[in-house]
Amino acid sequence: MHISAIGQDSHRFEPEGSAKPLVLGGVVIPGCAGLAGNSDADVVLHAITNAISGLHGIPVLGAVSDDLCLKKGIRDSRIYCAKSLELLTAYRLVHVSVSIEAQRPHLAEHLPAMRESIAKLLSLPAHHVALTATSGEGLTAFGRGEGIQVFAVASAEKKSGQ
Repeated sequence: MHISAIGQDSHRFEPEGSAKPLVLGGVVIPGCAGLAGNSDADVVLHAITNAISGLHGIPVLGAVSDDLCLKKGIRDSRIYCAKSLELLTAYRLVHVSVSIEAQRPHLAEHLPAMRESIAKLLSLPAHHVALTATSGEGLTAFGRGEGIQVFAVASAEKKSGQ
């Protein structure tokens, strides 16, 4: 049996001049302000975390991530994503597809590194991680460069014997 779930997240940019780095898919992207949030605000990993949470039904972003971030000082979104993956006990993640809307920065040159980072984090072959990026053509706040929005779809199959 196969199941799929969608996750979404969005963050606005920090004010220009902020020292916070932009982190997407676990990769630091140079030359652009970071995203606002208590954590590293890795909007790509947040969307993936939400999609995986949709597979097992336990929301990780919210109370769980707030506990990790605000009480324990863990701001690395890779930890939140790994936590959600730990909760996927009856199913095995088999594919993730991610769509990023951002007018800035231009992401094409960063997609291969992001894909490798996500694949490693999720223990998936790189060809089971799909990444696309669009500028948004100025039609939304993200297309006007005010922040970044991401949608992710996670697919899993039931583990044998479950």
